[in-house]
Amino acid sequence: MVPHSGNLTPEALREAVASGEVDTVIVAFTDVQGRLVGKRVSARLFVEDVMEHGAECCNYLLAVDVELNTVEGYALTSWESGYGDMAMIPDLGTLRRLPWLPGTALVIGDLALASDRSPISVSPRQILRRQIDRLGARDLVPYVGTELEFIVFDDDYRSAWRQGYRDLRPASDYNIDYALHASSRMEPLLRDIRNGMDGAGMYCEGVKGECNLGQQEIAFRYAHALNTCDNHSIYKSGAKEIADAHGKSITFMAKFDEREGNSCHVHTSLRGTAGDPVFADAVAADGMSPTFRHFIAGQLAALREFTLLYAPNINSYKRFVAGSFAPTAVAWGHDNRTCALRVVGRGHAMRVENRVPGGDVNQYLAVAGMLASGLHGIENQLQLGEPLAGNAYESDVERVPTTLREAADLFEGSALAREVFGDEVVDHYVHAARVEVAAFDSAVTDWERVRGFERL
Repeated sequence: MVPHSGNLTPEALREAVASGEVDTVIVAFTDVQGRLVGKRVSARLFVEDVMEHGAECCNYLLAVDVELNTVEGYALTSWESGYGDMAMIPDLGTLRRLPWLPGTALVIGDLALASDRSPISVSPRQILRRQIDRLGARDLVPYVGTELEFIVFDDDYRSAWRQGYRDLRPASDYNIDYALHASSRMEPLLRDIRNGMDGAGMYCEGVKGECNLGQQEIAFRYAHALNTCDNHSIYKSGAKEIADAHGKSITFMAKFDEREGNSCHVHTSLRGTAGDPVFADAVAADGMSPTFRHFIAGQLAALREFTLLYAPNINSYKRFVAGSFAPTAVAWGHDNRTCALRVVGRGHAMRVENRVPGGDVNQYLAVAGMLASGLHGIENQLQLGEPLAGNAYESDVERVPTTLREAADLFEGSALAREVFGDEVVDHYVHAARVEVAAFDSAVTDWERVRGFERL
């Protein structure tokens, strides 16, 4: 059973609505692009009707591009089928206050067909739920932590838009990795984000500067995989809203410029239903259990085929640069940051860190991919090779895909992906990738103008 991640019970919400403390409830879900979307309903309507029956939204929300344009070619929805409704069924365990939006609460919804309330298989949260259920059948419970980096700018979002995102002013002037002085200039914003997320039911651990100009990472306590992914969506959306209120902007782009990109390292571990650490073995020299070794072997075996789930956008692949702490090699190692998979911790803290995802990742899909591939390794008792002890950037091993086109081809042709996710899911997300590739291929970029306007 998934623990509650919210901090507001239905009974407490009813009391807050009756007293006028809460007047709005956001019913939301994460779309294909990893964005929190949904709608605001009156709190009175929510407690009287929506709490039990759900709220409707158009099914095109799982079949649009980044700019919310309708896209042909999806099985789920089309002009021919009339772009019907789907239902957002509130998961009341996620109900929480949003301190940065006074008078507002939020609940995450599971997507279902409006006609019969059957789950929509291509919705990101449902894809993850399926893999959690598969682990549950083996009495295994997944725990996950996501480390999400972002860059802060002193320009507000609307000014940045008007400027075409050119000549923006980062909130620091130099590398601020672990630096305190320059990061303190951002502390009013960062403190509001941390305290806001704590007020929304999350366990904020802290914040540190990163290498790029204005770059920061706010870390949260690990939790059940579904709770972590729900919290990730709320944090990412809320952090932008809080930055907006400060007259600043932040970006989670995987690669904003030629300097260091924004990563989203994902830490995963499994426990038994009684809470025992499945990945640890006190007798083994390296502390790793056979189950853990199979799990990592499965992630390695499927890493190239599943990269689309970890790096879903054109820009994602600009981050994979040798010597940048972003992985380029399909390799694992003990506390080795040059590898795609890094093993750290002991006992209950024994875990694997997947370093492939960037800040633009859809965390539900990424975690689903990690759990599915790890379970594949367990089920087939895949054997793990020796850890890489040196520089993975210079090693003679397979490479992470370098383009979205390559990753989509690998995912489309993956027998494992079709087995564990189903054809409907694979075809849906391959089509989304093809749409993005086609849009990029037809775009004329600033780089091309600078190179070719006069000199070609």
